[in-house]
Amino acid sequence: MSEYARKPLSVGQRRQLLKQRRQAAQRKGRQQPQQGLPQKDSLSRNAVAKQRVYTAASQGSAQGLTTLRVQRSAQGSRASVSRSSNGRQLQSVSRLSAVPAIAPGTRKKGHNFRPQRKPSWIQNILRLSLLGLGISTIAGTAIALLHPEPPSGTLASSKLQSQKNASGSEGVNGTTPFDTAATLPILNPDKELKDAKAKIQAIAAAQKDLVAGMFFYNPETGAYLDLSGDKPFSAASTIKLPVLVAFFQAVDAGQVRLDEPLVMRKDLIASESGVMQYQPVGTKYSALETVDQMITISDNTATNMLIDRLGGIVALNQRFKSWGLTQINLRNPLPDLQGTNTVTPKDLSTLMLKLGQGDLLTPRSRDLALDILRRTVTQTLLPPGLGAGSTIAHKTGDIGPSVGDSGLIGMPNGQRYVATVFVKRPHNDPRAQELIRQISKISYQALSSASRSAPAAPAPVTASTAQALP
Repeated sequence: MSEYARKPLSVGQRRQLLKQRRQAAQRKGRQQPQQGLPQKDSLSRNAVAKQRVYTAASQGSAQGLTTLRVQRSAQGSRASVSRSSNGRQLQSVSRLSAVPAIAPGTRKKGHNFRPQRKPSWIQNILRLSLLGLGISTIAGTAIALLHPEPPSGTLASSKLQSQKNASGSEGVNGTTPFDTAATLPILNPDKELKDAKAKIQAIAAAQKDLVAGMFFYNPETGAYLDLSGDKPFSAASTIKLPVLVAFFQAVDAGQVRLDEPLVMRKDLIASESGVMQYQPVGTKYSALETVDQMITISDNTATNMLIDRLGGIVALNQRFKSWGLTQINLRNPLPDLQGTNTVTPKDLSTLMLKLGQGDLLTPRSRDLALDILRRTVTQTLLPPGLGAGSTIAHKTGDIGPSVGDSGLIGMPNGQRYVATVFVKRPHNDPRAQELIRQISKISYQALSSASRSAPAAPAPVTASTAQALP
């Protein structure tokens, strides 16, 4: 019996066998043309892609012939083997493979026509893991690009998030609004320093054509002085205080870098106070240098450069209101000699209180802002009225119709209070500065005495004001 009948052979084995037999026949000169067999079957063109017929003489008999016919079609490959002797067929074996034929011209090098193995469960798990990792990476990248977050691990991000949760909404330009109902200090009428207030009112009334407004407040004892604290006054250069806070908020949010270069444009140059106005157009300053010049020497050009960098007047007013301070209004760039930019003593003192308590900035930015305010060059208004051992971080303002000063004052006993005083006056009347110095002295003495005689009774501005002033 033929070896094909005894043991089914694979296509590769059959090819190897045929190759060996052809080589043997060629060597012995026994290869003969096939007799009585057609070279090609009349198969359907659509069913059969290719047919090959191989004929070789059987070993041991010149009359014995073995024929291998391979037919490849779309349904698979069929191989048939037949043996004949003296024109009589002795045996025929046929086998069908399920591997579809490859059309002529499409066979790739090295193709063995073997069916693909079904992937194992380990391969499936690996493929799914890689697919999941790829999807998560793409999704994470898309989220980071569409919704950038502040740097992780900073106090700023945690504080802003907690304030957002408390207020339930976000403010303008990414800031978080504070509860406006609790923005201004909660005043206890019993804590008003009435004797000191009466003395100040008498001194102010004796100065014809001078109108004073003030708000002094110690958050640790609750003691305060309020004289026309809700009345608007021309801000002059004290408007630079809220611009300073807005600048460091932008730094905390990653919108501005301290080393970022700012270019002095012609339309931003301002007269009066400052030295930048004398530099060539196009001069560059770092953002930190610019904000330092704005406060320490009250440079008006530096202020305009920062207003421009922070989005302009409208954007800044929206930011001020997001803090709950509705009476701080920036209307024109500096120098604003007409006094159109206005503030109230109470709003400006509240801003200084929030700055000192860290309600608006990260500790790093708060410390930088207070350090700049401590280096204010003009020391002729509030500072002369303070006692020995006191400290002050403040900003002054002085234009023809108005003069004022606002700051955070530290007393030798460790307590601190905020102080803002304005005086409306005839153009450049020097009596206004002297009145401010007298008000500062009377207020300091009254608040120092109250801090020694009364136990500390904090009156919080917001839920976070339980923290001690720095």
